[in-house]
Amino acid sequence: MSERGRGLLRWLDRLETGLIALLVLAMVLLAGAQIVLRNLFETGLAWADPLLRAMVLWAAMLGALAAARDDKHIGIDFVTHFVHGRARRVLRAVTLLFAAAMAATVAWYGVGLVELDYGSGAATAGIPNWCIEAIIPVGFALLALRLALRAFLPPRNALPALAPELP
Repeated sequence: MSERGRGLLRWLDRLETGLIALLVLAMVLLAGAQIVLRNLFETGLAWADPLLRAMVLWAAMLGALAAARDDKHIGIDFVTHFVHGRARRVLRAVTLLFAAAMAATVAWYGVGLVELDYGSGAATAGIPNWCIEAIIPVGFALLALRLALRAFLPPRNALPALAPELP
């Protein structure tokens, strides 16, 4: 990969991380405001709770993308502690490709969900539900792509996650 390509990837990584941080900060501030308003003033923002639920969905999806980017996604790597060399690389590729296929399947069905809500006109906190739910097909499609690409790249962290004392 060229230096320009690596620079673009680093910029995208920082943008992704910044979006996650901004979203989490906004969630903390909004939830904190709700707590203060409810406990001190016996009121609240009617739109805040549904918006917080939507923000959690977006934060979770963006977090999953960041975890896959850094090769820190949830995985069952028990067998990889007992195999080495080519067998380990093959098993890693197979499991990542399987995970990519599952993510692609969720993305496919997520499109149907968004289409369903697109026609309904339903909204949460003034935001159309299909806009909120759009993260499902888009996020899972990006996750599928990222996992598929990771299947053919060396792990970012070659150290075993579990039982490092095993050979």
